[in-house]
Parts: sequence; C-alpha cells; structure tokens
Amino acid sequence: MLITVGRHDEPEEQAQDEVRAQIRASHRFDSFAGERGGNDVKWHVDGHDYMWALSEMLENAEEAIFILDWWLTPELYLRRPPAHYPEWRLDRILKRKAEQGVKIHVIVYKEVTQTMAMSSKHTKNTLDKLHPNITCMRHPDHIGAKDSVEFWSHHEKVVVVDNHFAAIGGLDLCFGRWDTHTHPLADVHPTDFARTLFPGQDYNNARVMDFKEVYNYASNTLSILETARMPWHDVHMTLLGPVVLDIVQHFVERWNEVKKRKYREDQRFPWLSLPHDVEAAPNEAVARASLPLSPSLLLTPSPSGHPHLTKWREIGHQYHQRWNRKFSSGDVESGDQDAAYPIPRPGSCKVQVVRSVSDWSHGVLTEHSIQNAYIQLINESKYFIYIENQFFISATQNGDQVTNRIAGALVDRITRAYNEGAKFKVIVCIPEVPGFSGDVKNEGSLKTIMAAQYRTINRGGASIYEKLREKGIEPLDYIRFYHLRAYDRINAPWGKSFCSSSPTSPLTLAPLPDSFISKMEQNSGVKFHEAQVALARQWIGQESASNQKEVTLAMPEPTTEGIIQSEKTPVKTETVPIPQSFEEARDIVRRFESGAEGLRGDQEVSDTVAQHMLCDRTELPDEKWLGTEEEELNAYVSELLYIHSKVMIVDDDKVIMGSANINDRSQKGDGDSEICLVVEDDDKIDSFMDGQPYRAGRFAATLRRKLFREHLGLIPPQMVTNGNDCVTSFMRPAPHRNEDETRSEHDTLVMDPLDDRTVVLFQRTALENRKIFTEIFRPVPTNLVRSWAAYDNYVPKVKTGHVVPGIDLERLKGRLAGVRGALVECPLDFLIDEKDFVTGPEWRGLNPTLPIYI
Repeated sequence: MLITVGRHDEPEEQAQDEVRAQIRASHRFDSFAGERGGNDVKWHVDGHDYMWALSEMLENAEEAIFILDWWLTPELYLRRPPAHYPEWRLDRILKRKAEQGVKIHVIVYKEVTQTMAMSSKHTKNTLDKLHPNITCMRHPDHIGAKDSVEFWSHHEKVVVVDNHFAAIGGLDLCFGRWDTHTHPLADVHPTDFARTLFPGQDYNNARVMDFKEVYNYASNTLSILETARMPWHDVHMTLLGPVVLDIVQHFVERWNEVKKRKYREDQRFPWLSLPHDVEAAPNEAVARASLPLSPSLLLTPSPSGHPHLTKWREIGHQYHQRWNRKFSSGDVESGDQDAAYPIPRPGSCKVQVVRSVSDWSHGVLTEHSIQNAYIQLINESKYFIYIENQFFISATQNGDQVTNRIAGALVDRITRAYNEGAKFKVIVCIPEVPGFSGDVKNEGSLKTIMAAQYRTINRGGASIYEKLREKGIEPLDYIRFYHLRAYDRINAPWGKSFCSSSPTSPLTLAPLPDSFISKMEQNSGVKFHEAQVALARQWIGQESASNQKEVTLAMPEPTTEGIIQSEKTPVKTETVPIPQSFEEARDIVRRFESGAEGLRGDQEVSDTVAQHMLCDRTELPDEKWLGTEEEELNAYVSELLYIHSKVMIVDDDKVIMGSANINDRSQKGDGDSEICLVVEDDDKIDSFMDGQPYRAGRFAATLRRKLFREHLGLIPPQMVTNGNDCVTSFMRPAPHRNEDETRSEHDTLVMDPLDDRTVVLFQRTALENRKIFTEIFRPVPTNLVRSWAAYDNYVPKVKTGHVVPGIDLERLKGRLAGVRGALVECPLDFLIDEKDFVTGPEWRGLNPTLPIYI
C-alpha cells in the first residue's frame, strides 16, 4: 500500500519519534493531545444547520482560515435556496475574506482519478485563481511519485478560524452533503425555479451513479424528473476554547509535512508555526518532554517538547492565538487583532483530540488514538451506547482479516452486563447499503463491504451475535442494528410512464394524458431539462471557465436490477445545450416558467411530501395533485437515507465525534488519516436512566435525544422555500447555545434510553416502517431475500426507487401515511443462506485488495 523512502531510520528522526512517544504516553488514549477543560462545544444535526453556522464563522474571520477536507467543492452553497443567497457560495465567501486580507490555507485529498470523481485538481485550480491570499495543497501523490500511496485518503473534515473557532465532524464541504431534517428526495419546482435547493450536480444519488466531471457544474446525468436524490444524514460540531490549539497543531503538522514533501521551494506556501505560546504556558505538551530520552538517542542540544517547535517558530508564520494568554482588563493593546475577540467565558466541556495518522499521512509513526478511545469508552460505559456510522466493520478476536477490535470491546462489555445481571443496551445505525453505485449481486465493492458488515454483526463464525450466543447470551436483548429510509413525491413526472394493469402483467410503455410539465414545455418552447441546466448555469456556473457546450442527460428505463442503474440498464438520453452566459440562462428559466400561464395553478401542489414523515400539521392524504391518479402514483419514490455520521454517545455523558468510520481504514492509524473529538460536558442536566434519576451531560444527552426524535419523526419539518429564513439557535456557531428542548413533550418521550417505553417505541417504529417500505417499494436488503435466487425474484422490475406494480394510489397513501420518521430495522437474514457471501476466498487472505474496502 505504501512505499516509504528511508524515513524514521536516522538517529535524529528516531529521537524525534521518541519525544512524540513520550508526549503520547502522558495522555489518555495514547493521543498526541491531552484533555482540556473550558471549551464551548455545540452539535449541529444535518448540513442545513452546520453549513449556515459555518458561513457565519467564515464571514467573521479576521486573520486566518484553515481548511482540511476529503473533498471540497468551491461552488457549494452554504445557505439555500441558492437563488436567494448568491453571495453565500463557498468560493465567493473565501474570495471576499481573502480580499479583506484574511490568509486562507487549504489541504485537500488528492484522489486516485481512475476510481474517484471529486476532482481535487478543479478544487485547487479554482481556489488558486480566486486571490493570492488563498493557497491550496493536494496530497498525496500516487503511483510513480516519491511517496506512493495507492489506496488511503486524507479523510478529516476540519475548519479553523483565527486559531479561535473550529469545526469538526462528518460533513465535507462538497456536493451532496447539504440537507435538511426533512430530507427531501425531490427538487422539482415547475413554476418557481428559484426554490431549487440542489442545483446542477448537487442533486445526486450515489446509489444510482457517481458524480461525473464535477468541474462542469451544470452537467448532471441524473434526471430529477425520474430519479430521487439520495438524502444525507450527518452530524458536526462547532467549538471554541483551548482545545482549538490542538486542532491547529494537527493542521500545522500536516501543512508543513506536505510542504516539505511537495512544495518546499514554492514561496506561495509558507511554513507555519505551532500556535502555542510556550512562554505563557510552559506546561503545554508541545513545550515539554515528560520522560528522559534513551541515552543512545540523545542529541545535542537535548530536544524538549514538540520536535519542531523551535524550528517552525524560527521559519514559520505564526497567527494570533488567545488561549495561552493571561487575560486582564488591560491585556488587549490598541490596534491588536485580539480586540476583535472579547475575553471568552470558560465553556463547560472537557475535550480531547484523537486521531489516526502515520508516516504517509503525517510524517510520524502510527497513532491510532481514535480506536483506543472507542475501545476505552465502550469498556468504561455503564448503561447505554448509541452509535451512528457510515460503516460497521470490526473484529471480535485476533487473526481476522479485519484488525480493529471495537466489536470485541462491545462483546466484552455486553458479556459483563449479562454476568452482572445489569440492564445494558447498544443501538447502532448504519446505511442500508454502502453509498456506491452498482448492484449488490454483481458489484464487487458493494458485496465485499456488506459481507464485512454482516461478518461483524451476525455471521461468519466470529461475529458479535455468534460470540454472544456462544456464551448463552441472546444478542437482541442487548444490541440491535437499524437503518434509515425515506419517501417523497416528485412534482411532476413526464406525461408518459411505465405502468402495469396488474401485478402479473408485463410492463408496458403507455402514454398518459399530457402532464403539467409537458404542457409548460409546449407553451414555452423550452424543455424542462433545458431550463434545469440553465438554472445550474445561472446559480452554480456564473464564473465558469468550462468550455462545455452541451450536457447529455441519462434517463433510466425500467431496470432489471431494481435498486440501481448499471451497465445492464437500458438508458435513454437527452442532449441539452448549456447557456453560454448568465443572462441567457436566466432568460431560458423565465421563458419556461411563463409556460404555466393559462394552465392550472401549481401553488396547491407540494414540491415535496417528505415532511409527513415528521410532525407536520397536515397528513399525506391531504396533499393535492392536479394531474391523474396514474401520474401521481408514478411520482412517488423511495431511497435509503444515507447515514454519514461518525459518532458514539456513551451513557448520555460522553461523545466521540469526527471523521472516523468504524472500519480498518479509519481505525488502524496507518490507513486513512482521521480526527475526532472526545467531549464530556460538565454542565449536567436532570434526566433518567433505567427509570432512576440521572445527571446527564448536556452535550451528549441533548444530541442523543435530538437524533432519536429525528429518526422517530418527533421533530417538526425543516422547510426551506425562500430567503426569509428564521435563523434558529441550531444554525448559529458556538458559543451561541442550542435552544433547550429538554422540557418538550417529545423530548421527554426519549429521555430515558433504557426505559421499556422508549425501547418499545424505537423497535416498533422501525418494524412498522420496514413493513410499509417493503410492501410499497421492495428495497434491498430485506429478510425476504435469503439467497441470490430469491434476490432475482424479489427485486422489482421498475424504475429506480419507484412503486412496485400492483399498488393503487389509495393503498399507497394510506400505508405511507403510517411512516413515522425514517427508522427501519436492519434485515439480519439478508442472504443468510449464501454461505460463500461471508466465507469466500477473500476472507481467507487470498484477496490483496481487500484492505481497500474494510
């Protein structure tokens, strides 16, 4: 996987490694950083809230912005709809701040272009052209370079503003991540394109097809009239406090390491100094070595503290920081940058930074303090663990192809609870299917990842469930797994649709009465997709340097796979010209919208109905549709709600959150580079645990309850229709506190995670939702499919995500009206009769590429 070039074998390098080891040994989890008190930390659920908060953070920058990201899309709108917030596009914010004198340093992962589509080249080229104050690095180089990294990625999602404010979590600043709590699958607004939330390539469904040529923003080969977007669930944090110093240290170490390897002679990229003021704070870990060096490794002079502290201070630029200073009334001198920052009150959170780094990613020996933290927090848990993660791949014992032992820690903790006769619960939420395009049966990567997860959960010989049953423990009494799934209605489909008069009759292409959109096309002389591409050109591509003249849109016919589009899927295409100017694009959109004149109005028809999964004031059967019943039936779609969070909440008291997945890539340290925060709030609130009064940490308990309420449908919809947003507390960055919802009726329902009523509510909601989605859409995976033969018979031969044949509109509305939230059971028996699925040759060490997927 990695070719190293003679590093860590020289006496000086080994001495530096020992100093780092000393520092790590003095900290919990063997981390480079210790726990710090006095921090203000707040959580943000889903992209809408976090990205608004981030836009405020960036806009308030005075001196410096640091960004570390897996994928960064310059054309990303942080506030929406884009038509109402043109100035809040990421590249425009950064350009605005750079023109004000703010220095902006960005590091993005340089992808393997043969297998990934995010185009870090476009990211760098775009940012470099904005302003000289913006500098962007890409790393690592790949095959043929001096440091060849074929498979691993920089996966952190970090923003730091002025060494004072920071953001860490699961959300990349890229297409496909912005979403609301409502999680709409549809974004068609026939008479008012200004309400579009996901312009151009931001309307995406990775299960159907990956992004393509993201530098051509207007190009989107996914038809929004026929294909649902894949909604995105995630969590992130904003914070301020002394722990920001450790986050900045991580960034500076990465920046200087990449500069040393790639940009040493390029004067555009300055060396950076560590932020700490060791004179004011001599006890900082970077300023001391807690153990004596081995005599054989002593250097002259003897190193102390961070190996590069002195050198980087001599050659590097040091931005202001405020956390090592002794504040007093006369501490801020006239004209000092610190005048923009009043003395902060100490926050209530203790926070520790943990990470996964190694030689390839960070120029250090391997650190896997994230895995250490997960295992220790599980071992120390007393009552309850809640996990949301994009993956769940782990081992219960040594000798497996998977090496991280988070699953083993869960088995040990549950076993201890069983032996003690104590009540203990674990809930794990992961995506139904990995977020990659392809068919589960035929796409190797999907099959491998799903097999690895089932091997972790309940099969293969050493899974969590099997290990517990060996001890006489019924796993379902202690640990359960769940997914999220959503539905919506697209306004409106074409005037033709695939329909069937009975469940057994063949599918035919039958003309339906002209739809509202078809009539608008006739009246305006503009096709819907032409207007859609023009909108993308108008709001995303205004400054585009692309020479692309047209877009070829792919619109899937009925698919033999049902859940995806693959090379086997018949495809019809439509070629649409891209307007070459902003004015031309605006004119095309206006002409199309004028096509509604003289037709029925569209105001009474909702552009999304996903709000009915939450606590809406109306019910799904109340929704109007001014076309035919057949047209409306074909407008309903379903898709998995993709869980991208990387969070574990323990006992409603401690939280670990960041960029790390539960798999070897993220956890072993020498794979993907990652960063997380371990947060414990000293602000305790009155709560209950297993029916007994309990003092819970505010940060942990309120986050867990919010996530429960969203997944159970116990929150109001978050509707975004115009630029008159009510800015809630959840949309503001730290130190603005989230509104206290702990006294609300719905919050009380989920207050006690061990209360039998809460447990039953969670399990019954997931079971009933699963039954409804199975009947109406037949998604995969499912317990009804235990073999590949059953898979072939089960998967519906309909358009991707559409209603199965034989369901009438009344039945559909009646059943979907019963969906509450997006929570669904994890089907543990999917393909359980296919033994080779989890015991094939790749699991016996015969597949050298297996580490890529696990």
